[in-house]
Amino acid sequence: MADAIVVINAGSSSIKFAVFRVESATELRMELDGQVDGIGTKPHFSVTSAEGADHDDRDLSGGRGGDHRGAMEEIRAWLDEHRGEDRIVAVGHRVVHGGQAYAAPVLIDARVVAELERLVPLAPLHQPHHLAAIRAVAAASPDLPQVACFDTAFHRTQPPVARAFALPREFADEGVHRYGFHGLSYEYIASALPGVAPEIAGRRVIVAHLGNGASLCAMERGRSVATTMGFSALDGLVMGTRPGTLDPGVLLYLMTQHGMDAHALEALLYNRSGLLGVSGVSSDMRELLASADPRAREAVDLFVYRIAREIGSLAAALGGLDALVFTAGIGEHAPEIRARVCRDAQWLGVRLDEAANRTGGPRISTAGAGASAWVIPTDENLMIARHTAAVLIARPDGSRV
Repeated sequence: MADAIVVINAGSSSIKFAVFRVESATELRMELDGQVDGIGTKPHFSVTSAEGADHDDRDLSGGRGGDHRGAMEEIRAWLDEHRGEDRIVAVGHRVVHGGQAYAAPVLIDARVVAELERLVPLAPLHQPHHLAAIRAVAAASPDLPQVACFDTAFHRTQPPVARAFALPREFADEGVHRYGFHGLSYEYIASALPGVAPEIAGRRVIVAHLGNGASLCAMERGRSVATTMGFSALDGLVMGTRPGTLDPGVLLYLMTQHGMDAHALEALLYNRSGLLGVSGVSSDMRELLASADPRAREAVDLFVYRIAREIGSLAAALGGLDALVFTAGIGEHAPEIRARVCRDAQWLGVRLDEAANRTGGPRISTAGAGASAWVIPTDENLMIARHTAAVLIARPDGSRV
């Protein structure tokens, strides 16, 4: 019998999960990953082994999976039936917002749940689903340890000036400042650099996490110095359905001239903007790159332009640039986007190797370039599993994985 850790990543319309076998206190091996997607519309369940073989693939319409609670029940039932002799010893959760209280992963108890509930207004489209998953596990297995791993925690190393807004201090005192997100992804890349690209691991690196949600992080010696996302996951780059940086005056205009209230603005900013809003075609970069619609090209142009501008901003925060790393869905799989970003960053010393870029690297810059460029796949699930194992090892009751 082997011990196993389950990782849960609950989103607005999907719950992704993975199972890691605990080989030792420091070695984890992924056994399978899966998801329930289309929650609330057309729920679908799928599971794939670490080798890529399909274990399950089926429609859940009319059964469990119509809401997050049902989706969690479906995942639990599948694991109960198929995990064999493996003993699940803990569940690790991705939690988008840790607020000011949490700078590291934490064992979940009633006090932690209450604090995460208080943070719902800071991440209204993410935090409730994380909490729903945590409660569903607790209801089914109340004695099973659960660990919260925060997307904001990695950025706590930023200097105070990088986190501050120029607002009256009373708002900062109640938590209105820049937090930054995608921290689990950036933390994984920082941990992978010594093995993949040791020559840049301790230097000035900008990591481009480009997916449906997108951001950049400036890292020095593997620590976050600055990032494009701020108080919420709306800031910074153009994203699939989110606008990125937006003049607050636009929101005032929409309120006064179009009568939009907070709920209407929330729907606009989270669901109707970004690549989808500009193109009117899709939020999916693959579809936009394949489209002949000129609006799709305009959306892609804006996406790349904002990345190029923010790279300049983060290079200023670092005092220069030694390497640019691409990761996440678009970053790992869209060579055209990588090529355009690298060309826009030539002034910083980046020189693209076209052939290496087409094959996906890992190094996609020419030899001798002033700043190298790389493609490194991220693995947030593994990062969560590592944190979960570490928290269990450090439990005050002396229990161990």
